[in-house]
Amino acid sequence: MFYDDIILIVEDLTVDFNGFKALKNVNLYVYKKELRFLIGPNGAGKTTLLDVICGKVKPINGKVLFRKNINILSIPPYKICRTGISRKFQTPSIFGNLTVYENLELSLPENRDVFSTLFYKLKKESKEKIDETLEIIQLSPKKFELAKNLSHGEKQWLEIGMTIIQEPYLLLVDEPVAGMTGKERDKTGLILQKIAEKCSVVVVEHDMNFVEMFSKTVTVLHDGQILCEGIFEKIKNDPYVIQVYLGRGGGKFNA
Repeated sequence: MFYDDIILIVEDLTVDFNGFKALKNVNLYVYKKELRFLIGPNGAGKTTLLDVICGKVKPINGKVLFRKNINILSIPPYKICRTGISRKFQTPSIFGNLTVYENLELSLPENRDVFSTLFYKLKKESKEKIDETLEIIQLSPKKFELAKNLSHGEKQWLEIGMTIIQEPYLLLVDEPVAGMTGKERDKTGLILQKIAEKCSVVVVEHDMNFVEMFSKTVTVLHDGQILCEGIFEKIKNDPYVIQVYLGRGGGKFNA
């Protein structure tokens, strides 16, 4: 049965790497305009799950349905992107010798390469979309600075902006606050919450202070399986989660 408020359905998902089952009968349901966090020890299957959703990895069993009836497992990665799924990896990938504004301009759906950006006259709607994105990622004051001169956190925000300017329905983000200062971490959480007002966001993260501060629903993976799911307080006090992850220093708590 499909529900109108669910944007991603993952059921009975199993991934096998030469006999090693990275995912084992995983079920995951992501809701529209939800900020969902995925946590768990290294090797738990978090990145593999994102890889399946993006089409990078093919499972041996299960189904992945997006926006009710798009069978993700039956189409190549470039078509998956066109359905409205965007992914931001841990290391920012931006054009350092272009300005913040030019990076966003290049990422507009109608501009596919540098050449078209240089000779394309921006429409009013496109300018408004860039300005709106700059406000969301809080980089308006630095829109004419070269991207290479930004701080680590600002580079992360710029790449997030480069993904959301394409107006995805689902944004996948891998460890966005790694290496950030406390202030940058907090600002990143606010940015992701703002983005989740328009599209669903799934975040893989190890920083438990960050997860506690900004999460509503947390999914814990361990050994390729869903170990626990719910609000952070439930996760934090679950004896098995403490045993296999939090109690072993897997979740990073910062002062």
